[in-house]
Amino acid sequence: MTKVPFIDFKVTYNEIREDLLKAATEALDSNQYILGPAVERLEKEVASYLNSKFCVGVASGSDALYLSLLALGAGPGDEVITTAFSFYATAGSITRTGAKPVFVDIEPDLFNLNLTQVKERLNGRTRAVVPVHLFGNPCDMGALRDICAPAGVRIVEDTAQAFGATWRGKQVGTFGDAGCFSFFPTKNLGGFGDGGMVATDQEAVYAKLRALRAHGSRKKYIHEEFGVNSRLDAFQATLLSVKLKHIDRWNDQRRAIAEIYRDILHNVPGVVIPTESPEARHVYHLYSIRTSRQDALQAHLKSAQIDSAVYYPLALPFQPNLADLNYQKGGFPVSERMCSEILSLPLFPGLDRDRAVRVAECVRDFMTHGA
Repeated sequence: MTKVPFIDFKVTYNEIREDLLKAATEALDSNQYILGPAVERLEKEVASYLNSKFCVGVASGSDALYLSLLALGAGPGDEVITTAFSFYATAGSITRTGAKPVFVDIEPDLFNLNLTQVKERLNGRTRAVVPVHLFGNPCDMGALRDICAPAGVRIVEDTAQAFGATWRGKQVGTFGDAGCFSFFPTKNLGGFGDGGMVATDQEAVYAKLRALRAHGSRKKYIHEEFGVNSRLDAFQATLLSVKLKHIDRWNDQRRAIAEIYRDILHNVPGVVIPTESPEARHVYHLYSIRTSRQDALQAHLKSAQIDSAVYYPLALPFQPNLADLNYQKGGFPVSERMCSEILSLPLFPGLDRDRAVRVAECVRDFMTHGA
């Protein structure tokens, strides 16, 4: 029986191997390894793809969030509203600024911010809202902007899992004051190490970000403010420029695999499949189903040599290093339920139809006839 891995880079790597090797050689021969022309080129290419005025390359998606919040003035005494259900970096980036993360629950179908709760949590201390386009599924950015704009609250989009996704035809990451992307290898546009980028249409935010990523310096060796060392390296930028040309095709492949799963699993008892708004283009960074038999199903898949993963087993308000926020169990019922029900199935460009069908049928057969 052939193993079905959760993710496998080999197919996409082999498709563009020669282009990557050529680009890598050029990067090594360039004698410019941090920032420089390769990073500037990628920044312009991503800005063009997103239809954004500016992009700033940074060292990681986590730094993209942190520096964006800093650039918008977040700090001690401020509150930043975000989702209770996401990867830790979403919350950690807020706490790094000294601001307080204020969590809201999610909608059960789309896994994204409960906008009614966002509106209820707004107050005079709210500096920003950080929506997360979780698993590649866009938030309702029009509705969120309608909530934030009258209150003068800024928006920092966590688009780490959603490169290429759109809401009403517009690229996510371009609706707020800043849009933050991760180039971690598993992401839809993934590099060969860490990397990230911020998109913005605001020249002042752009200039601030460029300084913050370089120790607060706008002029060499002159440091006007406190920043960090968060520069995208030229090697990663060169390779990402090669991969960017293929992102739409690879996202189409992800959507095709999701359609296979949807066709086989949509009426399976005990399984809730992902929902996609008609106004959104989901790019399926992850295909996450819900089931009350999470552990048993995962064990069954493992016995069939099919990998799966739980994203995420613990809601953000209950992370040990956020205990001083004193959130109580039961306060985020949807997010808490997701942690015990969510299970992500294999999905990556290059996953062929036969293996995708095998995964879905294994889920279906266990849920229908399993012990």
